[in-house]
Amino acid sequence: MHASALFISDLHLTPSMPRTAERFFEFLEKEARTHEALFILGDLFEFWVGDDAKARSPFHLEVAQKIKALKQQGTKVYFMHGNRDFLLGEAYAQKADMAILRDPQVVTIAEQTWLLTHGDALCTADKSYQRFRSVVRSRFVQKLFLMLPTSLRVSIASSLRSNSTANYHRAQRFKPEAIQVKGDVTITATASLVSMTNCQRVIHGHTHRPGYHEESLGGQSWQRWVLSDWDFDHPETVLPKGNALSITSTGVKVLDLVRS
Repeated sequence: MHASALFISDLHLTPSMPRTAERFFEFLEKEARTHEALFILGDLFEFWVGDDAKARSPFHLEVAQKIKALKQQGTKVYFMHGNRDFLLGEAYAQKADMAILRDPQVVTIAEQTWLLTHGDALCTADKSYQRFRSVVRSRFVQKLFLMLPTSLRVSIASSLRSNSTANYHRAQRFKPEAIQVKGDVTITATASLVSMTNCQRVIHGHTHRPGYHEESLGGQSWQRWVLSDWDFDHPETVLPKGNALSITSTGVKVLDLVRS
């Protein structure tokens, strides 16, 4: 239970995006310190192939140190796995001094309950992705994958990322309405999760479609906040973007993190 909290998602941190990392570090030093807790709802990193693969990476060690410094200042940090970094484990979490949450998770903020999820499990219209997700989230498959040499793991992850990006752009060119439907959460999946948890305030990321929605189905209603992805490194293709959701005793507020 916390009196105030911030929520972020889909930063996709990587050494090749230094401006996004810089904005995250600034966010930790400024906005995050004004709240009791920070919740990172998945895809903190662009990809993760095991804690051992990042054990000596200066970039990933710096991220851990910055997060740990926030915790030392009094703000608790929680992390939920995303579809890109679901292999992030306790070894790295301990370096960053952040607690790993299960997905979904119900928490109490400012005396209200909130349902947290990364969001990819709610995209049930994308049948192929859900089949892929069920396989890679298997503990047996993960154990086998982590036994592979690091270089091979990185190669596999890079190939999967390239195929995913290519499929996305192909769908946008030929069937933009299909990518809109397949890549978004479905109301039936959301309704099922709301019913299962008995919580009517949902926060998630993953879709890169930030917004607020009031929805209902089958006699139940809920509110849904969608977090933005972050990108401060590609002004030639997209405008800088990144937000956080602030919850305090005074209400809910979306923080635009783009510097003017």
